[in-house]
Amino acid sequence: MKPKVFITGSIHTDALKLLEGIAEIKINPYSRVLSKSELISMVKEGVDALLVVDMEKIDGDVIEAAGSNLKIIARHGVGYDNVDVKEATRRGIYVTITRDILSETVADLTFGLILCLARRIHEGHLFVKTGLWRELNPNQFMGVDVNGKVLGIIGLGAIGTCVARRAKAFNMKVVYYDITRRRETEEKLDIEFKDLDTLLSISDYVSIHVPLTEETRGLIGKKEIDLMKRTAFLINTARGAVIDREALIDALVNRKITGAALDVYWIEPIPQDDPILKLENILLTPHIGSATIECRRKMAIAAAEEIARCLRGEKPINIVNPEVLEVVR
Repeated sequence: MKPKVFITGSIHTDALKLLEGIAEIKINPYSRVLSKSELISMVKEGVDALLVVDMEKIDGDVIEAAGSNLKIIARHGVGYDNVDVKEATRRGIYVTITRDILSETVADLTFGLILCLARRIHEGHLFVKTGLWRELNPNQFMGVDVNGKVLGIIGLGAIGTCVARRAKAFNMKVVYYDITRRRETEEKLDIEFKDLDTLLSISDYVSIHVPLTEETRGLIGKKEIDLMKRTAFLINTARGAVIDREALIDALVNRKITGAALDVYWIEPIPQDDPILKLENILLTPHIGSATIECRRKMAIAAAEEIARCLRGEKPINIVNPEVLEVVR
């Protein structure tokens, strides 16, 4: 009998074909994220692998419902804060991510947000589309330069490094903060390491690229935002909870910083009564960091290949819980 794989959302057909040749596939039938009860009901007959496409919470209850044959939880992405990694590890279950595949794509979006904030492209677009452009005014939508400005990158992992490369092409001075000093990358890209407080105080643009952990939750709060220039912009394409929500709202309302751009939120989708939606000095996108045809295909195939390796009895490549190897399986 073929092993069973449950996929929590739609993925590229090339990845589906790969899995269909080796397993019995069951896919979320709805075009939305499953509730916890729905997810449990769909895996309760037992599965050998979970391919987690969206931000469904894979907690102990879901893992328990999936049964004792569950061998791998493969994330279709690089974030895994929605997976109970400790519980998975305790049960001898691999947790994998699609490492490095989406870095360039997310960096493209990040830099697009930087350019939009600087030149107010999104504001100008709406101004023309809504019929408000009725006379020539050379002083409308005055922006600021990107060229020659300071970009502060918080988290110089794969995505942060890709953003740094783009910034250097725009003749920006790049500084970064990370819990690990990256001396080789500093030399290669001509960028500088700074402590977090210094980075915040000197940067014209601050871009966040850290995973959400207990250490990074609320990393950018009132104290940190108060260190930023009033002319600065804050960009977050990592995880919403890295920024303290109330501190950001206060900073934007009181113009402590000039503006912000978010692709990630504290609750997704963002509630329609969230006061952030009413702010004029913020640019919002609906968590589309990896949303290109090419990137999503590569991500889906990579996640499917991790499952295939595991079902063949091989060790997956991009394991986030290597300590699982010490667990008797």
